[in-house]
Amino acid sequence: MVRILGVSAFFHDSAAALIDEGKIVAAAQEERFTRKKHDSNYPFNAIEFVLKESNYKLNDIDYIVFFEKPFLKFERLLETYMAFAPRGFKSFLMAMPIWLREKLFQKRNLFNFLKQHDQNFKNIEKIKFSEHHFSHAASAFFPSPFKEALILTLDGVGEWATSTLSLGKENKVEILKEIHFPHSLGLLYSAFTYYLGFKVNSGEYKIMGLAPYGEPKYLDVIKENLIDIKSDGSFKINMKYFDYATSLTMTNSKFANLFKKPPRKPETELLTQFHMDIAASIQKVTEEIVIKISKNISEEYKIKNLCLAGGVALNCVANGKILEQKNFKNIWIQPASGDAGGALGAALGYWYQELGKNRVINDDDSMQGSYLGPKFSNDLIEDKLKSVNAVYKKINNEDELVSTISTKLNEQKTVGWFQGRMEFGPRALGARSILADPRNSEMQKELNLKIKFRESFRPFAPSIMKERANDWFDISQDSPYMLLVAQVKSEHTVQMTTEQKKLFGIEKLNIKRSSVPAITHVDYSARIQTVSKKYNPRYYKLIKSFYDLTKCPILVNTSFNIRGEPIVCTIEDAFRCFMGTNLDILVCEDFVLFKDDQDKNLLKEYKSKFELD
Repeated sequence: MVRILGVSAFFHDSAAALIDEGKIVAAAQEERFTRKKHDSNYPFNAIEFVLKESNYKLNDIDYIVFFEKPFLKFERLLETYMAFAPRGFKSFLMAMPIWLREKLFQKRNLFNFLKQHDQNFKNIEKIKFSEHHFSHAASAFFPSPFKEALILTLDGVGEWATSTLSLGKENKVEILKEIHFPHSLGLLYSAFTYYLGFKVNSGEYKIMGLAPYGEPKYLDVIKENLIDIKSDGSFKINMKYFDYATSLTMTNSKFANLFKKPPRKPETELLTQFHMDIAASIQKVTEEIVIKISKNISEEYKIKNLCLAGGVALNCVANGKILEQKNFKNIWIQPASGDAGGALGAALGYWYQELGKNRVINDDDSMQGSYLGPKFSNDLIEDKLKSVNAVYKKINNEDELVSTISTKLNEQKTVGWFQGRMEFGPRALGARSILADPRNSEMQKELNLKIKFRESFRPFAPSIMKERANDWFDISQDSPYMLLVAQVKSEHTVQMTTEQKKLFGIEKLNIKRSSVPAITHVDYSARIQTVSKKYNPRYYKLIKSFYDLTKCPILVNTSFNIRGEPIVCTIEDAFRCFMGTNLDILVCEDFVLFKDDQDKNLLKEYKSKFELD
């Protein structure tokens, strides 16, 4: 038996994943345990979890694989500072001590950390290193249902690579083409994240949500000044406008002068039509690049399967555009596409690529629905609920449970749904979710402002019974991980009047666009999760119960957290969020809690508990 622990750490989204004879046993992000969003520290808690879940001590593990190569990254850092000198000298002085003290000598550093888990761990040679983009590519291909596929990885930067094309075949992944730092689509998108006043490496998805409220008025400005896009989708960034290579900020004064406005001040400066148009413009650039790349590689290699990974693969709108083009028959996206997924890719890559093991292909995929995190027993949950003096009802019959909750959803109640193993990746998929009725035109506003405590423009996703997806959305394949956007079918939409079409920006928000307005974005799109009874039978049963009651096979599904908070992990996290928000109902496995039944002294101020993203 060969057991491999994959680790990502020290940059952002630290995580651990454990495979046993090639089977994924467990995976989790450190943020879920520390409650610090995008926690980049050594993933002590995540490692403890995957070891406990597998019933192994660290000394039982055969290989520990880190998701990238620090020496190559250090080489890039040095060469970059030399190339841009004397710019960035202050940043250089800040970075060097950390590298020389910690990051450069990562093997010894990791060894010392790992001994915290098991004092008997003495074999430093068990520690191996993968390359950043190989880890991403491996995470996308090896769990996929394909024998052969092209793999597109787009992110900020690994060691040197920012964009790679790889070929996956049977048990091998080969990187074919690369674009190198500082030319990076991920960093370009992050630069606009910074400019729009959102948090870099955290708030990029807000641009995607904001873009439909604007028009791509600055598309030509961006393409003429900031990025040169070739016909095959390759690109080159004009670094005259950016400081991310050497500085502590993403953009500079030339960038601000180009758009005739300084960067938006986070939280204090209101979003205007200008900001929405900027968001629409950079989103359009991103879509143009991924469409050109996917078209070109499809024509060049004649392979009809595509896998996606890297932070840009979380741009589900761009993913939907690739699907629309029909250059590929099948697309599979790693649900933990960011650096967290690199931990899984590092482990799988070593198993197949280095050890040469035969690959067993699952017809769906090998991610088990991405339900790879902790699960809690009814006995433990009840003990925790008793300890906080919660008032609850236990419903042992599953049919009765889902019927009760679907009825309450139909009565416009909002539900915190805490079931089974926690999701691996940034999307709540019906294990740690907040649920609501999609037919309510006020529900988007209600969820954003009174429960999530976040910006009103943010859209919500639909969870739909897998077999009903094509009845409601223009989508040609399953989307189990909520990583594809498609249009709501015309028979379910409400067309805008001439007067409504004249509205701009946030004014568009209150216009009802379909029979399921809570999940229909202003451009008639939705970020879809198709739900099957195979991987989440109770969640499927709940949606089916709601469908039987209402003839609507859809629920609003958003992550169980508030703005700035990682998705809840434990029953304690779930109860705190329940009592600190306007959620009506909490369901934890077989236990149902109603807000009105709880001791009012248990209500807590929760809005300011987490750093805003």
